Amino acid sequence: MPELRKDPVTGTWVILSPERNIRPLFYLEEGENELTPENCPFCEGNESMTPPEIYALRDKRSKANQPGWQLRVIPNKYPALRVEGHLDKRGEGFYDKMNGIGAHEVVIETASHSKGMDELEVEQVRNIFLTFKRRILDLKRDIRFKYIQVFKNHGRMGGATIPHSHLQIVALPVVPVRVKERLRHAEAHFKAKDRCIFCDIIHHEQELHKRVLSENSDYIVISPFAPKLPFELVLYPKSHASSFEEAEDSIMHSLAAVFRDTIGRINKALEHPAYNLMLHNSSFDRDCKDYFHWHLEIAPIITGTGGFELGTHSYINPTPPEEAVEILKLSS
Repeated sequence: MPELRKDPVTGTWVILSPERNIRPLFYLEEGENELTPENCPFCEGNESMTPPEIYALRDKRSKANQPGWQLRVIPNKYPALRVEGHLDKRGEGFYDKMNGIGAHEVVIETASHSKGMDELEVEQVRNIFLTFKRRILDLKRDIRFKYIQVFKNHGRMGGATIPHSHLQIVALPVVPVRVKERLRHAEAHFKAKDRCIFCDIIHHEQELHKRVLSENSDYIVISPFAPKLPFELVLYPKSHASSFEEAEDSIMHSLAAVFRDTIGRINKALEHPAYNLMLHNSSFDRDCKDYFHWHLEIAPIITGTGGFELGTHSYINPTPPEEAVEILKLSS
């Protein structure tokens, strides 16, 4: 059973999950892909290599856990947290800990072994976003969960262990410290100005247009004023919405279109880098509808982090956001 332990100095909950050590690594040292469609657990025809599916988009004539699917959601075979059991909050001296209860799911985005998200049809990308919206709605019904993190590790340097394109969903029994900080700053801005800080960012960037990469009727992509990493981008809905899962299905197509375009620009300009994708969403333990605004963060892995970043949580970024946007605009 995994375990959560709380750092008494920072308040951060750390997940100790020894089972993760037995995950197979499917990248060679030089970064080449040693998997083929014949032995990839995420490829069509190899459904027996994964746990039974939780959800799938498939041909009506096909059966669960058999070929004939376009997208599958499965439990992670080597989960960081487990659904079964009780939290059992307890102490060890003055330390706090609890059982590693949560959920850890994998969204296999496509049956294609080699296609990235920018190579899928817009409708396929739309289905990916609709899927993790539906999984969030389902998971948040469990009263043990306080926050759900949707993320994508792409490429070996991005933390992926399987090159076949996939996303992950982790439901947590606690709200991470970084999320609390983000919510606290947003709430303070709202109390001071009676406005959402993210809406203010969107309006300001639209006026200047120095750091706006692209936009459509529903969404905008911005390189933040103070990016932690080179070519970091944030995708915001233009209309205020605190929770991704509350977004209307009708605007998921425009989300898919602008996201697919953004990944395509990154791949063209930076020669297909590894990257991380993170959904920043509201937590379930408070009412933050007025002051929080969900968004997607896309972080290409161009430079590494070192002792300075780990020690200070400050970052040294060699690429100003204005310069990054100009480079990406040329890569349409």
